[in-house]
Amino acid sequence: MSSIRPLIPLLIAAGILLGGNGLQSTLIALRGAQEGFSASDIGLMGTFYFAGFLLGCLAVTRILKAVGHVRTFSALAAAASAGTLLLVLVIDPVMWCAVRFAGGFCFAGLFTVMEAWLNSGVSNKDRARVLAIYRMVDIGSVTGAQFLIPIFGAGGFAIFAIMSMMITLSVPVSLGDRSNPTPPEDVKLDLARVWRISPLGCFGCIAVGVTNSAFRTLSPVYAEQIGMSVADVVTFVSVGIFGGALIQYPLGYLSDRWDRRSVLLATTCCAMLAALALAFVAGADPFLNFIIIFIFGCFAMPLYSLSAAHSNDRAGAGEFVLINAALMLFYSFGAIGGPFAASTAMQYFGPSALFVFSALLYAIFIAVILYRMRARSGVPAGKRSRFTALLRTSTVFARLARRNGDPDGTDGP
Repeated sequence: MSSIRPLIPLLIAAGILLGGNGLQSTLIALRGAQEGFSASDIGLMGTFYFAGFLLGCLAVTRILKAVGHVRTFSALAAAASAGTLLLVLVIDPVMWCAVRFAGGFCFAGLFTVMEAWLNSGVSNKDRARVLAIYRMVDIGSVTGAQFLIPIFGAGGFAIFAIMSMMITLSVPVSLGDRSNPTPPEDVKLDLARVWRISPLGCFGCIAVGVTNSAFRTLSPVYAEQIGMSVADVVTFVSVGIFGGALIQYPLGYLSDRWDRRSVLLATTCCAMLAALALAFVAGADPFLNFIIIFIFGCFAMPLYSLSAAHSNDRAGAGEFVLINAALMLFYSFGAIGGPFAASTAMQYFGPSALFVFSALLYAIFIAVILYRMRARSGVPAGKRSRFTALLRTSTVFARLARRNGDPDGTDGP
């Protein structure tokens, strides 16, 4: 534990940032609906956020090299904090899209700095423990922060001020680490090569990017439009996120022992059925929606890590970081298009169209899985990599999560 103690300030800062980012996503959807923004307006804001996030992932390493970790973190946190206040000062869809684009860029940079800092400070023997703590911090802060909305309300200035404070307060906490690690090297990207290694894994990450980003951006709109209270909306979103965290490791355990594609197929089928149940069975009953969204989250949220694990089964020595950085970009490509496409369907066909849209994507993914199972033999059990639960916070996370004995050739111990 003593070796992890110096990382505690960084983990606290990560929790504040993760919570503030998760809170902002839900609040924007709720407040936008209250201000009369259409579902397609809110979906477009999600699209702009993920476009900014993708750009931030690609650009932040150069900023780090130019000014270092502390200045980069401080500047991005200040910009994200100011943008949060601008959201409540200027209630306009165009302005909110611009702010969300800038916010995506800033949060991508902030998470990159945070995870590069953690990567430089963790030894290989403590890597699994730090990853587990980081996962708990992620789930706890994102789900916990949601409940600030019913406490302070979505309609006033206070909740936006609290979000701004959360982002700003992460700066002095993060400075508890006085190290000045070497900036990580630019992410080596060879998307065509990674696609050749695992077409199924790449397609899976794109498909999951479309569906998960649509859920994260628009599930508050769905819940609000079927008549849920603010507290119920927050519970609905949180239950879905928690479900994904709860069952991810059991699914990963099974996929390490069985044909990974079979587990991926079964999980996708369950996610599709849960999406259809939300669209056609749940109706406006909050309790029934909570039950089904929990089941949906259990199977929808782990699909990214399962797709990545399948890709890593095909990886050569030392390719873990290369593949997972590329897969996160494939996820981001899907995430850019998901919110706007799903919100357009909601605009024309009503709130349940969000989950019909997701079910259609899962059906396509199922067809691709079945095709690839016929086109290529499975990876023998002895050659499979160990399942790793991956966050989509930055491309640096792949370095933090790299397996013992699998050097990335860049930074870190």
